[in-house]
Amino acid sequence: MSSTRPFRFGLVAYDGPADVVRWRELARRTEALGYSSLLLGDHVMQFLPFGGASPMLALADAAAVTTTLRVGTAMLANDYRHPALVAKEAATLDLLSDGRLELGIGAGWLQADYQALGIPYDPTSTRVDRLAEAVRVIKLAWAEEPFDFKGEHYTLRDYQGLPKPAQRPGPPLVIGGGTPRVLRTAGALADIVGIHVSTSAADAENRAAEASEPRLLRKLEWIRSGAGPRFAGLELQMTVFALIVANRPEEAARQAARHHADIEELARSVMSLVGTVDSVCDELRRRRDVWGVSYVTVDAAMCEVFAPVVARLAGT
Repeated sequence: MSSTRPFRFGLVAYDGPADVVRWRELARRTEALGYSSLLLGDHVMQFLPFGGASPMLALADAAAVTTTLRVGTAMLANDYRHPALVAKEAATLDLLSDGRLELGIGAGWLQADYQALGIPYDPTSTRVDRLAEAVRVIKLAWAEEPFDFKGEHYTLRDYQGLPKPAQRPGPPLVIGGGTPRVLRTAGALADIVGIHVSTSAADAENRAAEASEPRLLRKLEWIRSGAGPRFAGLELQMTVFALIVANRPEEAARQAARHHADIEELARSVMSLVGTVDSVCDELRRRRDVWGVSYVTVDAAMCEVFAPVVARLAGT
């Protein structure tokens, strides 16, 4: 499972550009600190921690004030848009950014968004099947020739996707999830696979199990089973939701206590990183060696806290 890919790191913004000056400052600062990417979520309802900003427009603005920073969606909810229009907007943003887009797309999960939009919240199997069809439509739209497509969920006739993206055959496609069906689909279709906690884990006991290393290893097998021979070419990504980086171990323990968290429990979670810069770097190297994860993202609010780790590991 070991990966030889160099480390890269990203920031995930949840509130978007409500304050334009701060949004642009975040983009510039993200680039200056050596992060590879700035990612933005996709939610309709404007409540914390989800912001409701239009991802493509906000990311175009972030790309305009930077030169090397990659921008991406984390993740577009497939059911909110027709995939041919997603392909068009993504190709446009890829051109405007000189080929710096990572297109993250998922099956959709936040029921409040579906209720607000009046969209039926179909069973997981239906939403994932629709996602798989949508990804195929997007890839066909980025190809050179007009195409016909007739699936269970989408039908296109003599469609010519324009414009074509700067990156060929297209921007990297990111699919993330935590269930067998989603991760097998991601393994089969994505370039980057995000390994997430399943949103179906309803109680605390299940959430703890979801964040355990044995469960993560099962998820890696689901990805591998979907990917087959292409597994070695996938980039594996994980988001860290609990991050404490301190100068000394005892300081890390105090910070955990202030957040009413048990430091040993945090240390056991695959979605957490706790310790000094040295120990966090060692743990990330271990995770790459054992899990193959080389792309790590954190909340944009932790931009400065995580910066010493990024400075130490990015590109290595």
